[in-house]
Amino acid sequence: MTFQRIAAQADVPVGEVRVFDLAGVSIALANVGGRFYAVDNVCTHDGGPLGEGALFDGQVECPRHGARFDLSSGRVVVLPAVRPVRIHAVKVDGEDVKVDLDV
Repeated sequence: MTFQRIAAQADVPVGEVRVFDLAGVSIALANVGGRFYAVDNVCTHDGGPLGEGALFDGQVECPRHGARFDLSSGRVVVLPAVRPVRIHAVKVDGEDVKVDLDV
C-alpha cells in the first residue's frame, strides 16, 4: 500500500465530509466520530458530488437524488444508485490523514 497525505485531521471536523484532490483524483473524505473514510467523490447514479452530501450513521448521501453509500464498504444503502462507490484505505499518522488510492 502506498499512503499519501490528503489532509490534516483538523481539515475535516467530526460529522463532516470534505473534498480533496489527491494525484488528480477527487476524494470525499469523511470524519465519522473521529474515524476517517475516503471514497471517490462521484455518485455512481449520476455523477453527483458525494463530498457535498450529508453524513448519516456512517453513510454519505448524494445531494442530487439522495442515494446513500456505506462509507466502510462503498455498498449502496439507499437507491437510486445500484453500483457501489469505490473506497480507499485510510490511516492517520499524527495529525495527517493519509489515503491509499490503489485500494
